[in-house]
Amino acid sequence: MTTNPQSGTNVQEIAAGIFRINTPVPLPDGNLFSFNQYLVVDDEPLLFHSGPRQLFPLVSEAIASVMPVERLRYIGLSHVEADECGALNLFLAAAPQAVPLCGSIAAMVSMSDLADRSPRALADGEELPLGSHTMRWFDTPHLPHGWECGLMMETRTRTFFCGDLFTQAGDSSKALTDADILGPSEAFRNQMDYYAHAPQTAALLARLAQQEPRTLACMHGSAWQGDGASLLRQLSVALSAQR
Repeated sequence: MTTNPQSGTNVQEIAAGIFRINTPVPLPDGNLFSFNQYLVVDDEPLLFHSGPRQLFPLVSEAIASVMPVERLRYIGLSHVEADECGALNLFLAAAPQAVPLCGSIAAMVSMSDLADRSPRALADGEELPLGSHTMRWFDTPHLPHGWECGLMMETRTRTFFCGDLFTQAGDSSKALTDADILGPSEAFRNQMDYYAHAPQTAALLARLAQQEPRTLACMHGSAWQGDGASLLRQLSVALSAQR
């Protein structure tokens, strides 16, 4: 449903108990770009990506349409960047029991200082039960960028919170698609490459593919459903071809 007609912010369930919060934003060239946050509703609710600080009113309004904002227990981030954690401290103020959730490197180098509350740091491969959902953390340094980068998968629904992987510009009104997203994401990346192209990138993507995700919760653009392992391997081939 649309929670703010002026901004177009909307909420849609993409897997059982997992909601995409989406806000379209016009780029300077007139094209659209989108910022997504993902809300896992459970005994200990999780928000993955806080969104930029300026989107806090819209994102919190959208969360409130599903559950009380103050119930949030974790504010997760992949790496330190405005669209990942710009509104983090605003959410910590709104949700008294919430803590930042990140990898050990992000906790050590940034979040222990930037966040108003001490972070919960997850080790590579560690699982975090939320109730009926369980999150599994993967350290993914420099994938796509940032030493501290990490990603998560919800093990029951096999929803992969893939952050900046498969970023798509344009119309993102369709919350969940089975259409091609690799082509659009590669077209966007080729305009301004935001991948680090680190030596271990192929190995990291192969490891993620082994998890056999069924839904990819992209931070920008539509979420995707299908054979996630195959799509991750195709991304690896595309990246290797341009090294």
